[in-house]
Amino acid sequence: MRYFKTVMLLLSLWGLSACSMMQLSGNLAKGVTENQDPELVAEALPAYLVTIDGLIANWPQKSSLLRSGASLYSAYGSLFVTEPERQQLHTQKALAYAQRAACVDHQRFCDVNNLSVPVIEERLQKAKAKHVPSLYTLGTVWATYIQTHSDDWKAVADLARVQTLLEKVVALDEGYEYGQANLYLAVLDSLLPAALGGQPERAQQYFEKAIQLSQGKNLYAKVLYAQHYARMAFDQELHDSLLQEVLEAKVQAPGLTLQNTFAQQEAKRLLAESADYF
Repeated sequence: MRYFKTVMLLLSLWGLSACSMMQLSGNLAKGVTENQDPELVAEALPAYLVTIDGLIANWPQKSSLLRSGASLYSAYGSLFVTEPERQQLHTQKALAYAQRAACVDHQRFCDVNNLSVPVIEERLQKAKAKHVPSLYTLGTVWATYIQTHSDDWKAVADLARVQTLLEKVVALDEGYEYGQANLYLAVLDSLLPAALGGQPERAQQYFEKAIQLSQGKNLYAKVLYAQHYARMAFDQELHDSLLQEVLEAKVQAPGLTLQNTFAQQEAKRLLAESADYF
């Protein structure tokens, strides 16, 4: 019933002006990211997704709408869907929206999924700060797509392309979205130990930079720091202290509340496993 009421509420918004509808897409994403009730968001998101699809159908060249669609589908597919097939379906749509948004922003960003890393680097040379939102969305959504398609080696092979995009975001505006591009790069660098080609020292620098740029408000940065770096370095003191900080922190922060709520849930799980792991 709650879902039905949400759908009807959103459908009633179709009478608004085009300008108001453009603002609505940003407000929808804000309503999701600043909510502290994951169950409520899980129930409401399908209606949001249908609304975004409709907006994009009417304004297919509006990059802000495409970015909102990409972010919402990516979040829904990775956080609230458990069936692998549906996860892949939603994150694939998210990636398609993100690719379209990047292409709308600059023709040189079109078809980057089909380009080699050196060619992508060459095309990104002319990227400017105004392109950061689309490049960030493409890089982060692409990373999530790879995560949900981890059994597809062709998808996994795109990690180098994702890293190239996110490195450019950091170079242009390292503080964008609380510095979360640094967080994604940190995870990429800590996927493997140093002996197998990983970059744990650089990963640690990225983790610390992400925490610094968010002024400690991004609790998931500390959770991932503990999970991906402290465990790999077998540093229980760092691991437990980071997770304890997360559990003692307030989750409310503009644009981070939902993410921080998940972070506290994950911190409890990791801390409970600490003694057995170390």
